[in-house]
Amino acid sequence: MVRTHPRVRPTGPRTLDAVSCHVLILGGTAEARALAAALSARPGVRVTTSLAGRVARPGALDGEVRVGGFGGAEGLAGWLRREGVTALVDATHPFAESITANAARAAAATGVPAVVLRRPGWRPGPGDLWHPVPSLDAAAGLLPRLGRRVFLTTGRLGLASFAHLTELHFVARSVDPPEPPMPPDTHVLLARGPFTVPGETALLREHRIDVLVTKDSGGAATAAKLTAARDLGLPVVVVQRPPLPDGVTAVPDVASALERLGLG
Repeated sequence: MVRTHPRVRPTGPRTLDAVSCHVLILGGTAEARALAAALSARPGVRVTTSLAGRVARPGALDGEVRVGGFGGAEGLAGWLRREGVTALVDATHPFAESITANAARAAAATGVPAVVLRRPGWRPGPGDLWHPVPSLDAAAGLLPRLGRRVFLTTGRLGLASFAHLTELHFVARSVDPPEPPMPPDTHVLLARGPFTVPGETALLREHRIDVLVTKDSGGAATAAKLTAARDLGLPVVVVQRPPLPDGVTAVPDVASALERLGLG
């Protein structure tokens, strides 16, 4: 269980203050970049952002950067000890379920205070035709009843769940090229947000899309597709976020994370 504190307080040699502390950010999100910038601007704060390495060209980051896994919860716990980490911030994607679980176990094993930074999820509004589902497999099972031309925005690692849907046409958008397996009739679009409502509307019309599939990633960078779908009267299959580990709570923004770290 991750130990969460309203404010991290001095605890002997692992004092978290503005003079000497080491914050490890498990990153990959816009919030992780913003937090790294905010912490790096503070004197005496060492910041390391760890990236999983799944994106070929990640955005620029302030502070130190490491790429690659730790070797599970035990490997991460060892790294926290060796590097004198005084606080751990899990700012990974809301669907990085295994990383979040490993971070929780590593924090509990080492006693390092931990914060989970998660942007709020999307919420449907008037006119939205949302179909919430618990998983990608559930989304695939629902699709044949909703449409034949699918705009798939679940990331390059999620296409395998739809590979058996041979009678549907997919337009799949991702930052990096996806790898098989994927549906046989798939048109791949490589693009990185933010996206605009006019742009998303034009894309949906150009490809004659009749159903959108997305994960509940939250944030403004990729939300325009939801507005475009609503304006066009299209159904949206929304894959819900996995639950956080038991005993773990999340803060919604960088300011809240800084306050939790005692650096607000």
